[in-house]
Amino acid sequence: MPPAPAQALIGELRATIADERVLGAIASVPRERFVAPELREHAYDNVALPIGHEQTISQPLVVARMLALLQVGPGDRVLDVGTGSGYHAALMARLGAHVWSVERNPTLSAAAAVVLKELGIVTVTCTVGDGTLGLPEQAPFDAINVAASAAQIPAALERQMAIGGRLVVPVGTSEQYLVRVARSANGWQRERYEPVRFVPLIGAG
Repeated sequence: MPPAPAQALIGELRATIADERVLGAIASVPRERFVAPELREHAYDNVALPIGHEQTISQPLVVARMLALLQVGPGDRVLDVGTGSGYHAALMARLGAHVWSVERNPTLSAAAAVVLKELGIVTVTCTVGDGTLGLPEQAPFDAINVAASAAQIPAALERQMAIGGRLVVPVGTSEQYLVRVARSANGWQRERYEPVRFVPLIGAG
């Protein structure tokens, strides 16, 4: 049984998020383990929180929305761009995926790997690198999650999508929107959703 603050958060999210698998994953992953001790009393507030290095752990509602759009399922191979705290990767692992999570900051990547190991989450591989380039040696991916805003969708990530794959990325500079890309045998289809606010995606791609 998740703690009362987590149950309250799930109740709040359920007003917007219909995917019970996503809500179940959020209920099962202790968000307080991914924030600094001094912020743990706010771990289940529906807000983004700082994690150092000018990065944040995203607002739970936005995380849930991205997961619902990604439609992560058991056995999926997932690329997670921008490990940050590791929370998003943990949720996708709980949904049954094997996740390759790329982070440009080695300190954040190492800290996330420790927390994931302590929680017994073994299907996340943390790597340090330029997430805009993806991980071509592990491609193709069934789902790609990008937890930072791109001025445009990185072409390298679209190329690494499997047929039937999904990519979700915040796109824009002064104004950002969630964009979902779906790849079929006929090409790529892009749909724009609600406005969001993320730190910028930094890299060569």
